[in-house]
Amino acid sequence: MQFTRRTLIATACATVVSLGFMGKAEAKIVDTETALQDIVMGKADAPVEIIEYASLACPACRHFHENIFSIIKTEYIDTGKVKFIYRDFPTNTPALAAAMISRCAGPDRHAGMVDIFFDTQSQWERSENPLQALTMVARMAGIGPTEVDECIKNSELMNGIQNNAKKANEEKGVAATPTVFVAGKMSEHGMDLEKLKKEIDEAIKAAM
Repeated sequence: MQFTRRTLIATACATVVSLGFMGKAEAKIVDTETALQDIVMGKADAPVEIIEYASLACPACRHFHENIFSIIKTEYIDTGKVKFIYRDFPTNTPALAAAMISRCAGPDRHAGMVDIFFDTQSQWERSENPLQALTMVARMAGIGPTEVDECIKNSELMNGIQNNAKKANEEKGVAATPTVFVAGKMSEHGMDLEKLKKEIDEAIKAAM
């Protein structure tokens, strides 16, 4: 789980030089405190809270995001029944870099960054230079290489993400991704849409 700042910074610097991009992108990155805030969707007073721990390099997380979360969002989050919290649990160095970049984009743009990183997962996760590939993806989303470089060099952000993942492992038993909690309990049905919906429905009923 612990990745070195030296590795990320060295790769980031090489990426900026090799890509040859100049100037700043229009989009600015947010401060560290904002970047480390929980990513929350839905009504704050929704009767049920769901927490997902995910890695952007995890194929199962991509499946969850594309085939399960999308339904949960439509049927439960958008209707005010569920408050959904997304938390990073990076499983390798590229996943950590992707998590940092998506958080640097800020809460308002985080969901879009997650979408594009999952959509392009096979490209950057399998790349010989994942950070270069991530930088190119981020640039398409309006975050330039200078901002990516600044983000990757942010040791406070990197340590914050890793410490939160470590805390999830030690205090909640999170050991793999995706891990989903429904109303405070770890779900055994995170990858089974119908069983997960039943679990959510039961939690909503119990909360009423």
